[in-house]
Amino acid sequence: MWAHEPGAEHGQVTDIITGLNLSPLEVLTVLSALALVVARWLPAAARPRVTIAAGAVFLLAVLSLCVTGLRWQLLPVLAAAVVAAPFAVSPLVRGRARRMRWWLALPGTVACACLIITGPVAAWAFPVPVLPEPTGGHAVGTRVLQWTDPDRPETFTTDPGDRRTVVVQLWYPARSVSADAPRAQYLGRTEDEARTVAEALAGGVGLPGFLFDGVPRARTHAVPDAPVADGRFPVVLFSPGSSGVRTQNTALAEELASHGYLVAALDHLYDSAAVVLDDGRTITSATVSTGDRDRDDRLADDWTAIRAADLGLVLTRLEDLDRGTDPLAGRLDTTRVAATGHSMGGAAALLAARQDHRFDAVIDLDGYPRGPQSPALSQPTLALTQAITPDTDPRYLPQLTDVLTRGTATNYRLTIPGAAHLTFMDGPLYLPPVPSIVGSLGRTESPHVVAATTLAFLDSVLRHESNDLARTLSIYGELSVFHPGN
Repeated sequence: MWAHEPGAEHGQVTDIITGLNLSPLEVLTVLSALALVVARWLPAAARPRVTIAAGAVFLLAVLSLCVTGLRWQLLPVLAAAVVAAPFAVSPLVRGRARRMRWWLALPGTVACACLIITGPVAAWAFPVPVLPEPTGGHAVGTRVLQWTDPDRPETFTTDPGDRRTVVVQLWYPARSVSADAPRAQYLGRTEDEARTVAEALAGGVGLPGFLFDGVPRARTHAVPDAPVADGRFPVVLFSPGSSGVRTQNTALAEELASHGYLVAALDHLYDSAAVVLDDGRTITSATVSTGDRDRDDRLADDWTAIRAADLGLVLTRLEDLDRGTDPLAGRLDTTRVAATGHSMGGAAALLAARQDHRFDAVIDLDGYPRGPQSPALSQPTLALTQAITPDTDPRYLPQLTDVLTRGTATNYRLTIPGAAHLTFMDGPLYLPPVPSIVGSLGRTESPHVVAATTLAFLDSVLRHESNDLARTLSIYGELSVFHPGN
C-alpha cells in the first residue's frame, strides 16, 4: 500500500510508483507497447531498431508480470500491442520496410494508442492503494485477535449454542523496527484473506471483484506482532460502517498508533462484508435492507445495538489483557478510552458511550444516530460530517444536533467541505476519485484531514493537552460547538 514495498517476501515483488499507480514493469510494458504502435511513423533507418528493441522489452516485461501478477488494467495495453505487432514486425521479416499508406495506418494507430492510454487511466482509477506514512514518533505494531462472549447468544443464527464472536485488529505503538521488517498485509492477515474481503466489499456495492484486484496487493506500515513500546497508551475502539470491515480505516489507525494510542478495530460478524475466522470459516454479511424505510430503521437500530454491545465486549477483553500476562499487559490505559466509528459504526459508538461510562470520549464519522437517545451523552463528542446537501436525509442533521445539544459535555460538529461519506475511511486511496463517491479532497488530503481532526480531539479530551481545540478544528471546516446547558 505504498510507494516502496519491502520486497518479494512481503507478497508484492514490484514497487508501485506513486502518482502513476504503475510498477516499473508495468511502465515498461506501456512504453514498449506504445513504441510498437508508433514505430510505423518513424524514419526508415530507425524503424527496425525501435521495433526490435520495443518488442524485446515488451515480451520480457509481460513474462515478468505473468510471474509477479498481471493486473487487469494492463489488458488493453496487451491487446493494443498484439494488434500492432504484426504490422510493425512483418516488414522486417519480409526484408523490406515499406509502410502502409498513412491514411490507412492512422485509424489503427489512433485506436491502439487509445487502448494503451486506457491502461494507465484504469490503474489511476483503481490503484494499488498507498497508505500515508504515519507521522508520529512510534513505530506501529499490529495483531489480530478473536473473542467470544459466552453470555451473549448469536442472534443472526438459529443455533441455540452459538455465541457472539468478534474479530479485532489492534494497532499499537511499537519499539523501533528495522526498515526491512515484514509489513502487515492490508485488508487481511494473508493475501488470500485480503482477496476474500476485497471481493466481498466489491460485491456489496454491486461491482465485479476484479476491479479491486490491486487492494489485496497492498501492504501497510505496521509490523505484525512487533514488540510493544514502553508506556501506557489511551485506547481507541473503532466500529466500521454497515458491511464495513475492521481494516477499512487502517490509515487512521496507524496514524493514531504512531502518536501513542492503541486502536482496536472490530469486525462485526454477519454485518461486516466478510470475516475470516481462526478456524478458516468465512462469515459474510447477513444484514440486508428491505427497501421499506420504517422497517429498515428498526433493523438498523437492532444492528446498532449489537455493535454497541460488541464494543463493550472488546473493552472488557482489553482490560483483561492489561491485567494478564499478554505482551500488552501494563501498556493499556483503560481509564482513557474513546469509542469511535464510521457511519453505522459512529451510531454504535454514540450508543455504546450512552450505555457504558467506561468510554470517556466519542468520535462519530458521518454516522446517523440510532437507538434510544436517552440518557444524554455525558462524554465529549466530535462528529465529523460531509457537507449537507438537498440529497442528505433531512432527518440526519436535526437528529445529530439534538444528540450533541443535549449532551452534558462540550461537543463539536465539524462539517468538512469537499468531503463525501466515504472520505472518512480508506476508500479515497483505492476508489475512483469521483467527488460524489469519495469527495473532492483527493487521495492525500482525505486521510490527512480525518487523522488530523481525530488526533487533535483525542489529544485534548483524553490527554488534556492545552491546545485551542476549537481553533484547530475550525481550520478544516465549518465548526459548531455545543456547550452543556447552552
